[in-house]
Amino acid sequence: MQSQNIFTVGGSISVNAHGRDIRSGSLIGSVDSFRLLTADGQIRIVSREENPELFRLALGGYGLFGIILDVTLNLTEDEVYRMENEAIKVEDYSRYFQENVLGDPDVRMHIARISVAPDRFLTDMYAINYTADPALALEDYDKLRTREQGVIPSKIMFSLNRGSDWGKNAFWSLQKLYFTKQQNKAISRNNAMRSENEFMEYGQPGANDLLQEYFIPVDQFADFVHGMKDIVRDHKLNLLNITVRYVQEDREAVLSYAHEDMFALVCLFHVPLSEQGQAQVKEGIRDLIDEVEYEGGTYYLPYAAYPTVEQFRRAYPEYDDFFRKKDEYDPQHLFMNYFYEQYKGE
Repeated sequence: MQSQNIFTVGGSISVNAHGRDIRSGSLIGSVDSFRLLTADGQIRIVSREENPELFRLALGGYGLFGIILDVTLNLTEDEVYRMENEAIKVEDYSRYFQENVLGDPDVRMHIARISVAPDRFLTDMYAINYTADPALALEDYDKLRTREQGVIPSKIMFSLNRGSDWGKNAFWSLQKLYFTKQQNKAISRNNAMRSENEFMEYGQPGANDLLQEYFIPVDQFADFVHGMKDIVRDHKLNLLNITVRYVQEDREAVLSYAHEDMFALVCLFHVPLSEQGQAQVKEGIRDLIDEVEYEGGTYYLPYAAYPTVEQFRRAYPEYDDFFRKKDEYDPQHLFMNYFYEQYKGE
């Protein structure tokens, strides 16, 4: 599942989500079967053995092939981890990850963050590894957290992060301090997947926080971040946070974002909502996607449709087969969404 627990099961399947688990790949790998209400009114059982074509199309198909009614998922056991934190430079991260994270079978989950603070802009990182500790009894740690801690002070600091360079520097320093204090903390797998999100909520008029996500081949990580630095500065994009995750190659989903093993850079921007402001943001995001594709990467489709049709077709070369099958299974286009209208319509 994702790194947070605020999403629906059907929506997560439809976008073929991924998260902190570095061993299980994207969500399609955990799906055994599901029931799908298709455009002709039939309820179909879909699995790798029954209606296998629909399995590959609907998982990561953004609701375009029907309504997912229910699903059978393969689950894993809850267990207890030790949290281990390390400071890293961007240029060292790929090697560190391959040797110290993937190379250690006891590391079950992993997440990293890149500094957006002007004093350390896209140069410094810290990594959090979740290492299994079988010596700890699960029953001592398995009570699920239901409330977030420190929401108000975190919300204040994140607001400063939106508004000034000083705030970005201060927020990065506090993040590092907070995670340093988490060193060797024991946590259950289920609680690790219930990370804080309330402090990021934003409701002021005229602007909003907006996610974009870029998938970069592991060995191209540092080169992409270096190129990203110039683009963000040149377009004066207000970048609030970058979280780095790892997702394994996925050849099952037709619209797979992971053509090979990738780092996922989840980027949060603060953007104006005016027509002129959106036009400026769109130009910057498109330049970022050009850089993504130059490094052999892709981008995630659920977010705002800033990319051009040409960028979409380069990132997802299977688009032609996907849309052809869409027309075959739903000739009257009963199941529509903005993604389809944006990229198929042009």
